Amino acid sequence: MKLVTFEAAAGVRRVGAVVGDHSERVIDLTAAASATPQAALFADMLSLIDGGEVALDQARNLIRAARQTAPMSGVRLLSPIPVPRRFRDFLSFELHVRQSRANRHLFGIETEPRDPAKIQIPKVWYDRPIYYKSNCFSVVGPEAEIHWPSYSLTVDYELEVALVVGRQGKNLSTDTAPQHVFGYCIFNDFSARDVQYAEMPGSLGPSKGKDFDTGNALGPWIATADEVDPQNLTMIARVNGEEWSRGHSSTMYHPFAKLLAYASLEETVFPGEVLGSGTVGGGCGNELGRFMKHGDVIELEVSGLGVLRNRIVAPHVPRPPAFPIQIS
Repeated sequence: MKLVTFEAAAGVRRVGAVVGDHSERVIDLTAAASATPQAALFADMLSLIDGGEVALDQARNLIRAARQTAPMSGVRLLSPIPVPRRFRDFLSFELHVRQSRANRHLFGIETEPRDPAKIQIPKVWYDRPIYYKSNCFSVVGPEAEIHWPSYSLTVDYELEVALVVGRQGKNLSTDTAPQHVFGYCIFNDFSARDVQYAEMPGSLGPSKGKDFDTGNALGPWIATADEVDPQNLTMIARVNGEEWSRGHSSTMYHPFAKLLAYASLEETVFPGEVLGSGTVGGGCGNELGRFMKHGDVIELEVSGLGVLRNRIVAPHVPRPPAFPIQIS
């Protein structure tokens, strides 16, 4: 199933299912379930996730029985989970790490580009899937405007896939972790790259380089785990219709099962949490030596997960800054 959160009349949020050969229509599951004993399961996406297999079975029944659908073009999709219960973002693709560090000359940190193959990556990166906590209150969905913070001039995207937790668990193994997955969706981890580079020497991780309103985009839907092979996904990014990035989830050094298992190490994970894969190799402007500007439209497309499209609002960035970019 492809499950969405959308806005109906008067701003009321509903849970729906995307159907059709080209994912062009939506079934209002909240309305369809309103007269059933399971109505509470479809109050919002977190309620549906909390309902587990019972809710998923009921959703399948409602889809089979549906007699009315709405065109996708006629509804306003929101983030599938408007406010995740917790949000972590990992760093799972080795090529991304290498290429990002090789391009520090763009910010004057080094004098010239380096060979990505010769970049020294800390041993800890190979030993464990490291992550930081993202801001679950700054999440937006498809077609939302991304309002760039006034303190940054480098508008960058990050092409990722997000795992949505479906069952509570603790100390999961890589064998049992997949049983706790609800589904997957596209994630754009927008990054104020100049500020991030200024902050990282503080040895605590990104803060205002990542934390700003509208900085995390999820969508357009959650594909349930039974429909997705998370390690076999083609990932593409386009800016104003031009392909900038292309990668594949099979290149993750730390696969999704390992990410979830590590997150659950001596810490309970809960339904409705989101875990980002980290950026696929070549999946951001920082690796490519090119950044976005005001008015640009960024589209992330992942096989089976749809297209996540957003427009940049950054009047103070009419054009990308010249290199080397100043950081302070």
